[in-house]
Amino acid sequence: MVNRQEILDKLKQFLVEDTDVDVNHLDEASSLKESLGLDSVDLVGIIMRIEGTYQIRLNHIELQQVNTIGELLNLIENKIHSGNSDTPVTTDLTNSTNISSQAA
Repeated sequence: MVNRQEILDKLKQFLVEDTDVDVNHLDEASSLKESLGLDSVDLVGIIMRIEGTYQIRLNHIELQQVNTIGELLNLIENKIHSGNSDTPVTTDLTNSTNISSQAA
């Protein structure tokens, strides 16, 4: 199973390869847009690479809740550990608790 540090390392790799972000000062509190200066095109590219790497789907509703690196890591971890890549995950971004939506 993939751990949080491995996800962070992969995210840093994608940021280095796809953007001009200096990952040396990146931490979980870093804001994706304000601190890192990512625009919507940057974010779409990074999200697509994350989805392909971990075979998960991150939908736009889930991503609207994500503002920081830590929140993105929580969402990715929850998706990986939920075992159902197509099930939307509602995430309490403050403590990494997830509640998977159940299809009726």
